[in-house]
Amino acid sequence: MTDKHAFDAISLAEVVAKLFRAAGLCESASRLVAGTLVDADLAGQHSHGVMLVDMYLDRLRHGSVSARGEAEIISDRDGSVVLDARNALGQMVGDQAIGIAIDRSRRYGTGVVAVRHGFHFGVARRYAVAAADAGCVGIAMCNTRPLMPAPGGAERVVGNNPIAIAIPTAGEVPLVLDMATSEAAMGKIRMAAKSGQAIPPTWAVKADGSSTTSPEEAIAGLLLPAAGPKGFGLSFMIDMLCGLLSGGAHGEAVQPLYGDPAIPYDCSLLFIAIDVPHFRALKDFKDEAEAAARRIRAGRKAPGIEQLHTPGSIEWARRRDAGGSVRLEPTVLDMLRRVAAELGVDASILQNHAPEATKETTRA
Repeated sequence: MTDKHAFDAISLAEVVAKLFRAAGLCESASRLVAGTLVDADLAGQHSHGVMLVDMYLDRLRHGSVSARGEAEIISDRDGSVVLDARNALGQMVGDQAIGIAIDRSRRYGTGVVAVRHGFHFGVARRYAVAAADAGCVGIAMCNTRPLMPAPGGAERVVGNNPIAIAIPTAGEVPLVLDMATSEAAMGKIRMAAKSGQAIPPTWAVKADGSSTTSPEEAIAGLLLPAAGPKGFGLSFMIDMLCGLLSGGAHGEAVQPLYGDPAIPYDCSLLFIAIDVPHFRALKDFKDEAEAAARRIRAGRKAPGIEQLHTPGSIEWARRRDAGGSVRLEPTVLDMLRRVAAELGVDASILQNHAPEATKETTRA
C-alpha cells in the first residue's frame, strides 16, 4: 500500500500536453506524447509514464530532442525501409515506423522498418499492439546505452534492450509480450529512487559487482540481465539488429538517457509487421490464439495463487481496474507542479489533492 494522488486520466493528459506545447511541440504531437505517457501509468507501467515529463522537456529545451514530427526516409526497398528519426520524440517516429511496416506487410507479407538517430519511444507494446490490431504479428525493439555486463564481466557492454511481440487474438485481453532484457527496467529503479524506496537485490549490483538494494547505487552500478546469460544474449542480439540494420548507433555509441541533455540519445529501433492473411485465414489464427490464451489463464494454479496470466493480461487488467484514474507518486506530482510553474502553464487540477491509499490489482 502506498499513498498516491488520483487524477482523471483525460484531464491529466491535457495538462501534460500543455507542458509540451509550451516547450515548442505542435498541438497534435503534444497530445500524442502526453497520451502515451498517461496511458502507461494507467497500465501500471509508471517507469514509462509521466515521470518522464521533466526529462523529455529538459532535452527539448537543450536541443538534443527535436520538435519535428516525422522521420526522414533514407532507404525504401519494397518491404524494407530505413528511417532517420533526426532525434524527434520516439512516440511520433514509432507511430510512423509501425504504420509503414503494416502498410508494407499488406503488399509483401512482411514489413521491416529500421530507425537510426532515435529517442525514447515509451512502451514498446504500443507499436506491437498497433500491428496486432491491424491483423499482423507485431514486433518492436530498441537498444539503449550499455547498462549490463557480459556473463562474468565487470563493465557495462550492452543495454537492457526492450522487445515487444504481439499477435492478433479474438479475445478482449491482448496477447503481447513486453519486456526489458534486464531483471528490472532502469525506469523502475529510477522510480524507486524518486520515491525513496529500496529495490530487490536481484535487480542490480554496485559498480564493483557487489550486491545492493539502493536504487542510487544501482543507477551508478550495473543492471543484472534477466535469466543470466540468456537475457544477456537476447539483449546483445537486439542491439545488433537495431544498430546494424539501421546503420545507427549500438553499444557504447548510444548515449545515456539521463546524461547531458544537450547530447542526443541516439538509439536505434526496429519495427516488424507480419501480415497474417499472407499465411492463413486471420479469423482462424485469432480464434486459435484466443483459445490458447484462455487455456493458460484457466489452468490449474499452485497453492496461494489467485490468477494465472498470459503476456499482456496484467497490464490490461490494471488499465481496466484504473477506471480512467491515474494515481501519481507525490514526487512525480511535485515535479509536474514545478514544471508547470516554470512554463507558466495552468495546472490547477494538480493542486489540492489529498493522497489516497491504493493497491494495484492484476485480475484478468
